[in-house]
Amino acid sequence: MLTQLRIRDFAIVEALDLELAEGMTAVTGETGAGKSILVDAIGLLLGDRADSAAIRHGAERTDLSAVFELDALPAARAWLTERALDGEDCHLRRVVARNGRSRNYINGVPQPAQALRELGELLVDIHGQHEHQSLVRREAQRQLLDDYAGNQPLATELERCYRRWSQLRRELDELRQASSERDARLDILRYHLRELAALDLAEGEIAELEAEQRRLANASTLLETGQRLLSQLTEGDEGAIADRLNQLSRELAALGRLDARIAPIGELLEAALIPLQEAGGELRGYVQALDLDPEHLNQVEQRLTAAHQLARKHRATAEELPGLRARFETELETLEHSETRLDSLQQALGEAREDYRSRANQLSERRAAAAQALSQRISEALRDLGMPGGRFAIGLERLEKPAAGGLENVEFQVSANPGQPLRPLAKVASGGELSRISLAIQVITAHAARIPTLIFDEVDSGIGGGVAEVVGRQLRTLGQNRQVLCVTHLPQVAAQAHQQFKVEKQSDGDTTHTQVLPLSDEERVNEIARMLGGLELTANTLAHAREIVEKAVSSATDGQLNEP
Repeated sequence: MLTQLRIRDFAIVEALDLELAEGMTAVTGETGAGKSILVDAIGLLLGDRADSAAIRHGAERTDLSAVFELDALPAARAWLTERALDGEDCHLRRVVARNGRSRNYINGVPQPAQALRELGELLVDIHGQHEHQSLVRREAQRQLLDDYAGNQPLATELERCYRRWSQLRRELDELRQASSERDARLDILRYHLRELAALDLAEGEIAELEAEQRRLANASTLLETGQRLLSQLTEGDEGAIADRLNQLSRELAALGRLDARIAPIGELLEAALIPLQEAGGELRGYVQALDLDPEHLNQVEQRLTAAHQLARKHRATAEELPGLRARFETELETLEHSETRLDSLQQALGEAREDYRSRANQLSERRAAAAQALSQRISEALRDLGMPGGRFAIGLERLEKPAAGGLENVEFQVSANPGQPLRPLAKVASGGELSRISLAIQVITAHAARIPTLIFDEVDSGIGGGVAEVVGRQLRTLGQNRQVLCVTHLPQVAAQAHQQFKVEKQSDGDTTHTQVLPLSDEERVNEIARMLGGLELTANTLAHAREIVEKAVSSATDGQLNEP
């Protein structure tokens, strides 16, 4: 639900902050006052094309923002969560600069205008113009019919069946393609695996072989240097570090007997002698174990050469050969069992196709029955809304190929006047007619609504009298469980609203600006009296205005269209 709307420097509005409530809200004002500015601002927030002409004269930019509660909008909340934009509410903001560029934000995060349009389709339905008019989209029409008929569980299951069927078709096509080249591929795989098995390279073995090759290739240097270092550490005839350190330790021990303060120094030297002797022992063992076998070195180098040559053949590194062998073995096993897999896939595909067909046929029957009943009810509602010759029908066109949504397209069709053929709802020319048709559809299907905020712009265009009162009642009925914002010039419609805003245009001779004022109960009576009788409010006009407001409240439930 739309709870807050903030407008800065838009059209002829300098600054406007509105708090919106549940139910039906009427927006009224004199002709030319700018009643549709609110609708235009919301449209821009929902991704309409940005135009610098919308910026108030003298300003550098227009800044619009809105807040939506998400309690009744699970689809919008899921959309936000999927894109890591979730929050307690949904905050939209759009700033349009004089150069025509716009900056768009969803919950404070910059987003492209396309994101506003996608999210906007889940937040608001605007009736009276084709932008944001979900009912002109075939997907929304199919969804509304299914919601009305209670088909959603079956439609969801059908979509799951279709995905399963499509996946099996892809797998079968891939397997058949692979089978056509199966024999040649089997020969190649077996040849490659024989080479890899002959080498029998273990995971991580290349690193070990390279380390072994370095050691064997430098064995002479390692032996010579190791012996020299061993001699210097512990095994020299004279002057070995260990012998010299031992001598120093004895001399310091003697001095320590003369002065106790020297004793700790001697102890440090004696402690250092122990790891030095251990290092000498380790080095002695290393030198004695050195392998100077040239044949062993030759074997290691030959194995490394063979590994690198085979790796180049497969355009891989030597380290990747064990993994390549595992993949070849898996592919070989798959191909060797492909005939069995082909048979099982064909059987599973047949079962999936029948599963889909069974559910699709069931859904088609339910849609046909619901389409007939819904068409009749909406046609009756159109006659009550000032379209006496109006006819509404839901066309079910059989698809050439099955689809995730079923075996048919769903199309809303309408004839606004007697003798005219049915045409797609999307091609209805008159905005007023489209608004009334949309109103009839929304009231009849209110129990199946997905979008809780509806905006009707001049829904009462071209009507008056008793029909206007019926339109107002239907809007109020819709406002019982939806948020309805209605721009109207008819007092019979405005009187039915739960709350009312008045749009006023003011000028000081140099500048013109518009303000939108929430009306109290008494102010509503005065505004409706103005709508009834013009600028001069007489006692009779005021009494008439008070009467229709009180009558609207007392008979709010009269004339409602019953839910199925």
